[in-house]
Amino acid sequence: MPLLPETARQVDALVADAQAANHVPSLVVGVVRDGTLAHLATAGTHPRPDADLQYRVGSITKTMTAVLLMQERDAGRLALADPLRRHLPEVSAAGEVTLRQLLGHAGGLQREPDGPWWERSEGVDLATLLAGFSAAKIAYPPHRAWHYSNLAYGLLGGVLERLTGTPWARLVHERILAPLDMQRTTYAAAEPFARGYVVHPWHGTLREEPRTDSGAMAPAGQLWSTATDLARWAAFLADPDPAVLAPGTLDEMCAPVVLSDLESWRGGYGLGIQLTRLGDRIHVGHGGSMPGYVAALAVHRRSRTGIVGFANSYGFRTGSLGALGHRVLTRVLDAEPAPAHPWRPVDTPPPADLAPLTGRWWWMGTPLDLSWDRDTGELVGTVRGDRISRYAPAGTDRWRGVSGIENGEVLTVSRDAAGHPVALDIATFVFTRTPDDEP
Repeated sequence: MPLLPETARQVDALVADAQAANHVPSLVVGVVRDGTLAHLATAGTHPRPDADLQYRVGSITKTMTAVLLMQERDAGRLALADPLRRHLPEVSAAGEVTLRQLLGHAGGLQREPDGPWWERSEGVDLATLLAGFSAAKIAYPPHRAWHYSNLAYGLLGGVLERLTGTPWARLVHERILAPLDMQRTTYAAAEPFARGYVVHPWHGTLREEPRTDSGAMAPAGQLWSTATDLARWAAFLADPDPAVLAPGTLDEMCAPVVLSDLESWRGGYGLGIQLTRLGDRIHVGHGGSMPGYVAALAVHRRSRTGIVGFANSYGFRTGSLGALGHRVLTRVLDAEPAPAHPWRPVDTPPPADLAPLTGRWWWMGTPLDLSWDRDTGELVGTVRGDRISRYAPAGTDRWRGVSGIENGEVLTVSRDAAGHPVALDIATFVFTRTPDDEP
């Protein structure tokens, strides 16, 4: 569904203002909604942007590397608690640093590998990358602090290659790009693509930047993509295709491993996913930069709304494009909130043994309202009208919490001699039918 005309006008104005203020040769921001590219705002003429023009995505590549790792975890071929050295014995100096810590930039590794600035230099092979690793590359003990590390993702790509016997570039194409029909997302630039520049600050001339092959560091930032293709990836992060990754696994990736902003708790990192808190909303995604390029990806999963963005000037910093993307996403969500799902009557009552469980229960004067969700077969418990937990069947008179504050806890039904339910035991908290009953 396209944006309303006034919302589209405001988004276009934000993008046009940013292009002019930051002297960007070519700028594009797309709004993604319900799995499709709902609006494309463009500015600049060098080159004139469109939905099929390639830009370099930089570290957005890391989100795909993380998905590949989680596929291997789900298949039972690795554990997130595995030390890195279990899969790459050459980096024994990494000690007990785990794959989970590396995915969340909580392993304490320094930001870059040895050698010249890898983003502007031809990359080395995996053996050379591993040979350059030493204890000197450990900046902090694990979980001492959040510390962003490109090196960590080069090493995670090495884990994937060792484990599967397949080069990372082939893995990402076969397991992600092809299944999601991201035909214009490639390892190297494919015409038409925007050249990347440094803009001279005083007279506005352009210096074209090199387009290097990152080699073993490719899993950290190599890929190229378009607004159309990156919109498909944003849609995946909102609502994943189970053939690529289990939805529950993506939920796990979007849970914080570490906070990157300890002052205001506005930023964090999951398993390969950047987390940004703006008011009561959490945006998930990632930023990206390579010489001459910056990119942005942010998704509000609950509403299945997101943004993608590209610029071809390294002077327009990643943070600036990311901030623009968050402003655009917030503007869209504020102007066009997702409509409420219409209520519909239930045409079949709950099973006879389940119906008596519904209604109001009490613990120490605190009400618990229990209802039945016909579509899922789950019980839904609401405490004081706002704390909601869902319970799935787990045996006779046993229900396991699957979401909310009671996630993982067991609800056990107690019955009297006649078989009528008289109490609910939720993690030792016993609810009865009247406020003053003794448990």
